[in-house]
Amino acid sequence: MAAAACGGVWRRAWRRGAGAPAPRGQRAGACNARGGAAPVGKSGLTPWVAVVGLEIHAQISSSSKLFSGSQVQFAAPPNSLVSFFDASLPGTLPVLNRRCVEAAVMTGLALNCSINKKSLFDRKHYFYADLPAGYQITQQRVPVAVNGRLSYNLCIDNKMSQMVTKTVRIKQIQLEQDSGKSLHDDTRSQTLVDLNRAGVGLMEVVMEPDMCCGEEAAAAVRELQLILQTLGSSQAVMAEGQLRVDANVSVHHPGEPYGVRTEVKNINSIRFLAKAVDYEIQRQIEELENGGTILNETRAFDSKLGCTVPMRDKEGKQDYRFMPEPNLPPLILYDAKSLPANMNHQQVVNIDWIHERLPDLPSVKRAKLVEQYGILPEHSFTLLNEDGLTEFFENVVKQTQMKPKKVIGWILNDLLSHLKQHSLTVKESPVSSFLLADLLNLLEKKEISSTAAKQVLAELWKGEGKTPLEIVKEKKLELIQDQKELERICQVVIDGQEDEVIMMVLG
Repeated sequence: MAAAACGGVWRRAWRRGAGAPAPRGQRAGACNARGGAAPVGKSGLTPWVAVVGLEIHAQISSSSKLFSGSQVQFAAPPNSLVSFFDASLPGTLPVLNRRCVEAAVMTGLALNCSINKKSLFDRKHYFYADLPAGYQITQQRVPVAVNGRLSYNLCIDNKMSQMVTKTVRIKQIQLEQDSGKSLHDDTRSQTLVDLNRAGVGLMEVVMEPDMCCGEEAAAAVRELQLILQTLGSSQAVMAEGQLRVDANVSVHHPGEPYGVRTEVKNINSIRFLAKAVDYEIQRQIEELENGGTILNETRAFDSKLGCTVPMRDKEGKQDYRFMPEPNLPPLILYDAKSLPANMNHQQVVNIDWIHERLPDLPSVKRAKLVEQYGILPEHSFTLLNEDGLTEFFENVVKQTQMKPKKVIGWILNDLLSHLKQHSLTVKESPVSSFLLADLLNLLEKKEISSTAAKQVLAELWKGEGKTPLEIVKEKKLELIQDQKELERICQVVIDGQEDEVIMMVLG
């Protein structure tokens, strides 16, 4: 239960009363980015409205944990990075990590949130073997950031050339500590506990239930992932557990109260997120149309079976017995106006200072790529979606005489296809931006044909250390520019096929 759901946030959202209008994008037929209508049951008569909200736990990029000096390192030997505080030994006290606070503030600003200059820490109680203290330190009552929004883009009919922009509201961003990890040994019928992850700093991003299908949820999380990576506030590598998603799903008929929701816990893949949400929507519709009821429960997504399975009943806010954290004072932040003149700047977090240093976000980067290089908007999305591809593209453009519009074709059609074929990342490519630029220069100077260039690229992919020009000469792929030489070659061909030439002339 690494970072449990935020107590009463969802309960309030899902209890808006009979006839309350669904949030933007939720009404019947609203989930139609692909041109379809709202989900319909077996009868096909009455449409259903699906409501999807997300709680996303992002591991903060920090060398040490949220409340202790223990190192943070993925795949370290079990229980090798555990301080006395992480193990909850008596007498140990939390010390707040400044870096984690700055990362949360930066993320809040990037997501258009209001930053609370005073936020509070709380204890959230639950009893698991991988939570030594029996409670998690989080921010339930007054989190560090509230009331933001995230814009993301959605393809229509899976066509990158046709996109719509949607917005999901951010309820809050809160700081909290991660739990340890339980390792189940079925062979010996025992569970082992690794506390290396216990106390690692998390940002929980709570999104309002403004989405209506798996595709929307996946697009929103991917955009958030890009933002976090751009900021450097989280590496957000889902395969390493640095970004985990809890999806809250319910269905109802238009004009009726929201249905009972279920929570699909700890989804660690954007692709699985889309599948889990869509499966859960359909499962609930079928259950209700068959006369069944939806339980307010926590479920897990089984990626092998492609379905959600029950885990446990959903805890209520009262089950967690929230109380103020007695060992941490309120977190006080400042801006340029509120910062006292005699205050040591190294001892405080200045919101304005962080705001001034925000980098260009993915949406701004995409717009600049389109404007600067004249590429299509959908191409800018692909460049940013592949880690390191934008830098690769720009390096090639700087080193070649070919126009960016032609370069992007080679990057997206040829380079990416080779990378995917060999399951490599851009940074693992055996063909550097320098080599590709060298090859494209030969093509641009008309020293080789496009067919020959593709042959050269395939040879470069072998990583034998040859330059494009060396491969061209070795394989004799040069285009002949000398007209007299071309005439000589043609004459040789004609002379060698005398009978065929006579037949063509007579015919």
